[in-house]
Parts: sequence; structure tokens; C-alpha cells
Amino acid sequence: MNRITRAILSCIAVVMLMPFAVGAEKLSAERMWSMVRLGDADISPNGKLAVVSVTLFDVDENRGYTDLWLYPTDGTAGRQLTTDAAADSSPAFSPDGKWIAFVSKRGDDKESQIYLIPTDGGEARRLTAIPTGANAPKWFPDGRKIAFVSAIWTDLAEWKAQAKRMKDRADSKMSAKEWDRAPISYWDRFLDDRQPHLFSIPVDGGELTAITRQSGRHLSKADYSTSSYDISPDGAEVAFVTNVDQTGIDPNYDVMIIAACGCKPAINITEGNPADDGSPSYSPDGRWLAYAAQSIKGFYADRSKLMLRSRSDSSAQDLSGTWDRSVGTLIWHPNSKSIFSAIDDAATNRIYRFDLSKPSTPTAITRNPSFGSLALATAQTKKPAAVAIRQSFSEPPTLIALDLDDGNVRTLSRLNESVLAQTSLGKVESITYAGSNQQPIQMWVVYPPDFDPTKKYPVFMLLHGGPHNAIQDAVQWRWNAHVFASWGYIVTWHNFHGSSGFGQNFADAINPDRISKPYEDTIKAADWLASQPFVDADRMVAGGGSYGGFLASTLLGRTHPFKALIAHAAVYNSFTQIGADYGAERDRFFEFWEKPEDFARYSPHTSAGNFVTPTLVIHGQLDMRVPVNHGIELFNTLQKRGITSKFIYYPDENHWVLKPQNSLHWYKSVKSWIESYAPPGAR
Repeated sequence: MNRITRAILSCIAVVMLMPFAVGAEKLSAERMWSMVRLGDADISPNGKLAVVSVTLFDVDENRGYTDLWLYPTDGTAGRQLTTDAAADSSPAFSPDGKWIAFVSKRGDDKESQIYLIPTDGGEARRLTAIPTGANAPKWFPDGRKIAFVSAIWTDLAEWKAQAKRMKDRADSKMSAKEWDRAPISYWDRFLDDRQPHLFSIPVDGGELTAITRQSGRHLSKADYSTSSYDISPDGAEVAFVTNVDQTGIDPNYDVMIIAACGCKPAINITEGNPADDGSPSYSPDGRWLAYAAQSIKGFYADRSKLMLRSRSDSSAQDLSGTWDRSVGTLIWHPNSKSIFSAIDDAATNRIYRFDLSKPSTPTAITRNPSFGSLALATAQTKKPAAVAIRQSFSEPPTLIALDLDDGNVRTLSRLNESVLAQTSLGKVESITYAGSNQQPIQMWVVYPPDFDPTKKYPVFMLLHGGPHNAIQDAVQWRWNAHVFASWGYIVTWHNFHGSSGFGQNFADAINPDRISKPYEDTIKAADWLASQPFVDADRMVAGGGSYGGFLASTLLGRTHPFKALIAHAAVYNSFTQIGADYGAERDRFFEFWEKPEDFARYSPHTSAGNFVTPTLVIHGQLDMRVPVNHGIELFNTLQKRGITSKFIYYPDENHWVLKPQNSLHWYKSVKSWIESYAPPGAR
């Protein structure tokens, strides 16, 4: 019995122990970790099969196992395709549907490699043996080659030299890292001196082709995926996203095209746009290249428009027009007459269709709940088969078949159904209240499973990160509202000014003042809650992570109604944060040394003399988005002020708490903290 099998049996045991006769149990953190999580999905060219990565966690072993599962799109039972203890991800069907390429790190692999497995089952075979690793695989249209990304040293010509340097650095007893240009890190990892480049390899074996290496242009060192590049239908050309500023100081991403042979210079097709461009996607008929384009330089939350470039005359047109939402990954209809994209729209991720004949009037294919990871069959049919991942606050990610005409769905994966059937979840509703400047603010309200409207409940107000990342109708594994509600709290998430999905003016309303409107929105959310007959206004607590931690730290220095606060990965000192963080919008307005008074005005640490609220501070040592000094500084300040406080430090976690055992400790600690100041349950 291998390790993944034991983990599966362990999960089954959890389900079998759940009471069937006496009623469902509330969603505990332990029960949440017994659920499987779905990742990337793809659909076969004929539309009859779907593949998806599935992660199951073994809490005792403190790790997850990720395998590929195969599902017929007619709704019949699926089956597990891979069982290796290694994590298998990024599945992609071959153009003939007979093979699935995926990324794994098996056996004696030192780095991740591309593997192939027959669709009808069998053993996987390794395709690449790249010393620097291989990721983000994509098939060439003829099925004879696969493109992939590998981060290499460009000063080394031979793969043997790449391997030697990898080994030398791994074996070295010297731990120092050196940089002569920024950025040095991205979220949870250091960036080294390698550059991500595109390569191709014949499926039947043979020599690698370096596509981008000779061009001097590489993919983003910080973040790249299969949506960072695309291959033309004739296989002759590749479009990819690169930072045109080779120093990395000025983040300005453009779309470039290059011959797939790597034998010609790369051409910048979006050079005229000073803001970011990305998500290139060729039409199946080869006539068009679609991509996403922003307008404001240095502002990651700017609206991404859908652009369409003619490959015959290089002209470009804006298909978004005045429509005030941002496109995501772009998926073409096989007939090349329309484009689909999963779009953040009013706190829900919806699938939209853009018809080339009707620019500026996208059609919503889905409404509620949230959908993503859309994949379309490539067969030329009137209505191609499609699959996607559906989720909500109350439904973990689920693989579904999607009707692109009416939005109807057929459930394919049912891996969490037995757990959900024995779990009692409270009602979730979306409400709107008047926030800053009396503008409508959307807020999610999650009630305890046994909610009684005739009684009064405490409130746990959650403060989301970003600040531009709206909380959508989707599962939040790290701050799970249903887990908090099971403790006896009404739990809320409000999408304050700055949140995405509510129009560009709403997102831009907090720039350059990052705090005034979100703070006011938070206070007015508390006021709205206090006015409800089922809320005990004397039992309200609040907390959040990242920007949500920044907002919690801001509340510390201002008037608020909360009995206690939680600041996780919180920005506490804006001066040290802007010096450490290469956030994309940092240079949009001014540098901190140009207007230090503005930074001081909105930095929580400058209001430390007003701190009085008990606060739980949480931080991970490996956090490179908000370095750990913020948590230490905040806690030490609270202690010097004589304020009841606690500091939880995770030496092996980053911006998020990801390990099962640490997560269970986190939930236990948060529960203990808020219960001390806002006792749970109805009164």
C-alpha cells in the first residue's frame, strides 16, 4: 500500500466515522482538511473526457498528495489516473486525445519534469530530463512537440554546465545569496539569477529547441504559467509575455512574438502601450491574436481590456469598449468567432463570452456561484463541450460540464459529497449597505448552522487582503467563514472600496490614500451589523491578513467598536514595507522619500500612542511579501504600550499558513483569542 492510498483510506475513515443517524456535524477545521481540493482542469479534443488535478491532505503526515483524475463528461463515474506519491499537476490533453502531459517530480528527479501518460491508463513516462526543471507544458497543434518553461543561467551554453551549477549550489556549505538588481523575492521565495525561457521537445524524443533564449527576452522571473504564452495554430510562431525592462525595476509587461524555431528576433507587438499586456491567445483559424491590456502604468488593479490583433495587418481593436470589468485567461471558441473568459464580477467569478461581431457587449454564460479553469474541446462543432471548476462559500471546488449556451451544468466530480452530506453549514447571504460617501458596499454574511433570528449573536468581521482582491463566492481555505460560524459567530466579509469586480472607479478610489475609505466602509459595516436585531454589538471582533492585517493595525489607532483584533501578516510600518516590497503600483504616484509625510499619515505605526485594543499578532518567517519584522514590531509596540497581546510565529510558513498541522494550530489559536473577548453563541 503506497502513501497516497493510505491517505485516501484515512480520508474515507473520517467520513465513515461521521454520524448518519444523529445528524450532521458542524464544519470544524479538522473536517475542512478532510476535503479534497481541485486544481487545473482540461478537456479532451472530442469533449468526451476531462482531467483535473486533485489534492488530498494527510494531516498526520502534514502534507498533501496531488494526483490526476479522469472524468467522462457524460457524468458517469471518474477514476484516478495517477497514484505516485509525487505531486502531479498542469495536465494537458494531446491534440489527438491519446496522451496527457503533466508536471511531476518522481523517482530520482531533482527538479520537476514533464511526463506523459496514456489517456486509457498505464505507466507514465518521463519526457524531459532538464537539470533546471520543466514546467508549464503546452502541446504544439500537430501533437509532435511540447513547449515548456525552464529557468536557466544564460551564461552557460550546455545543459551539463547547468546541471553542475545546480549541484554545486545545492552541495555548497555557503548559504549567502547575492543580487545586483531588484526584485530579489516574490511572495514566498527568493528569485535567483536564472531566467525563465521557453523550449520545445519532440514527443518521441530528440533535441531540444530553445525558443526565446537567443532573443534576450524571457518570461517573468516572478510568475509564469501556460497563460504566459501561446502557440500559433500552424506551430510556426509563439507569443509570450516579458518584462521589457530587463532590470526588473520598472514592471512593464509586453506581448512579444517569436518564431518557434528560435531562429529569428522577437518582435514586441504591444510596445506602444506603457501599461501591462498579457494572456496571449491565438484564434484556432490563425487570423487573430487576443490578449489583455491595461491602461495605467504601474497599477496592477487597472482594468484589463480584451484586445484583438489581426495577424494579417497588425491592426488591433478593443473588444471590451466601455465594459467596466477585467478579462482573465482567454479561451477561444473552435470556430474563432468568440472568446470566453472567467471574470471577477461583483464578488462572483463568472464566465463571459465576447462575440467578435458584437464588441463591447459580452454575454454572461454563468451567474452564481463562481466558475473558473474553463476548458473547451477543440473539435469543430456547433456547440463545443466545455468543463470548468465551480465553487461557492458552501461548495468546495467541483468539476462540472458546462453548457455554453444556457449556463446549465452537469456535476462530474463528487469527491467531497459524502463529507458535505454529513456537514451542517449555515446560510450565506449577500447584503448591501451604505459605505463611504454613501456608496453601496457588498458584504457576505455567514450565519451559524443553528442560527435563531430571535436571539443575539457575536460578530467576527473578516478583513480581506489585496486591497484589490475582492472576496468572491468561493471557498476560503485559510480563513474559512463556515469554520468560524460553527463556533457560534455571525461572520462577515465586506468588499470595501478598492475591491476588484465592482468597476475601475471603485478599485481606484483608494489611490493614493489606501486607508480612509476602507476604514470608513469597515466602521459603517459594523454600524449596519449593530443595527440588526440578531447581533450583539457588545461582542464584535475583527481580523485579517496582509492588507486585512494592515486594516486591523489601522483600526488599532482609530475609533472602532471591536473588543479584540487579529493582525496576520500585517503591514504595520509603511516605510519599511515599501522599501521591501516591489508592489506593481508603488511608483504610480510618488516614491516614499519624495512625500514622507503622506506615508506617515497612513502608516499604522504612527498612531501607536492611540493603541488600546487587545490584539493577536501572527506572522511567518518565510513571508517575503510582508517581512516578519512587521509582526515583531507590532507585537513589541503593543507590549510596550501595556496592551494585552499575543504573538504567534511560524518559522516554516510564508505569507500564508499552508501546512495542515500549523493550520489546525492557527484555527485553535484564533478561536481561543476571539472567545476571550466575544464569547460565542446565542443569547
